[in-house]
Amino acid sequence: MTIRNGLLVAVLLSSAALSYGQAPAVAPAPVVVGAYAQGSFIIAHTPAVQHLAVSHPTGFELNLQRQTNGSAPWHAWYRYPKVGLALVYYDYHNPVLGRSYAASVYINKAFWRRRGQEISFRIGTGVGYFPVRYDQLRNHKNTIVSSRLNATIQTRLEYDLALTQHLGLLVGVGLNHYSNGATTKPNFGINLPTLLLGLNYHQQRPLRPLDAPPEPVPAEVGRTFLNLSTSVGWKQRNETDHRRYLVNSVTLAAGRRINRKSNLVAGLEGFLDRSLRAQLRDTARAQDNLPDVRKAGVYIGHELLFGRLAFVSHLGFYLYNPYKSNKFYYERLGLKYHFTERLFGNVDLKVHRGAADVIECRVGVKL
Repeated sequence: MTIRNGLLVAVLLSSAALSYGQAPAVAPAPVVVGAYAQGSFIIAHTPAVQHLAVSHPTGFELNLQRQTNGSAPWHAWYRYPKVGLALVYYDYHNPVLGRSYAASVYINKAFWRRRGQEISFRIGTGVGYFPVRYDQLRNHKNTIVSSRLNATIQTRLEYDLALTQHLGLLVGVGLNHYSNGATTKPNFGINLPTLLLGLNYHQQRPLRPLDAPPEPVPAEVGRTFLNLSTSVGWKQRNETDHRRYLVNSVTLAAGRRINRKSNLVAGLEGFLDRSLRAQLRDTARAQDNLPDVRKAGVYIGHELLFGRLAFVSHLGFYLYNPYKSNKFYYERLGLKYHFTERLFGNVDLKVHRGAADVIECRVGVKL
């Protein structure tokens, strides 16, 4: 399994969530089709990318959104957001960076509605493809993109103004981020603040939810559960060592569903990062009595629930860390999907102080 498969799993999990919970015998949910032009600039978030933060990328986006209508209980819990699929093209106007192509899934939550107007916040994730990447001999200046496939995260604030019953003018401001999660180096990633202007076609306006009775509180609320899981990931140590090192973890977690939308979790986990062994051999003055590269930690976290899908956020602290290759704490962001009531899968990004450490592909069981 490679980074390509891991990122593909993320998209499949998200896509499955978008269709989950739609009642087959109910009127289909209305759709929104959009096309937007984008203008951006590159943030020089580290001195190593300042020489590339000189152009002004331009892009174009096509997307298809489905307006949730109450056919699944979580639609009403979040006040009927939209879920969608976006295809995004960027030209960086720099031969070192070239172009990029991305596909992402997202959720779009309106927090202000008036007749013919809507302000919403959108967040999504997916996969980006860069034909031009870092090459030590032919393209060593490209310190931003070192692999053709990258994960992408998109956030956006949008204003939609009705021009006709079905046509809307969209103005937005957002941030697009691309990174490979330290699978290959260099891995500084690219951050693109973006202005958008485009058109939306609304199949139904205004929103008319289904006339469904209120759903009872889920039976799981107030109950405690246990999760046992293991993960696998790969990472490159530095630009000169091109090997991919295996990273594993084992986790035992306890959680409690506190309301319709949220689980609180806490867990114990152990890590084995084989790249640290190579790093230690290269940097140690003596090769005898080298410290243990294995680590153990404890974390607390939150799961934001959307049917079978959950957005995962963790903050962890190392309790056993003989080889101090990083800070004493770590963060994790990811997507979790329950294939059945018991079996689940995750795609997570583990981070040390804002720097990506590894993309974890996880499988587990709810006990």
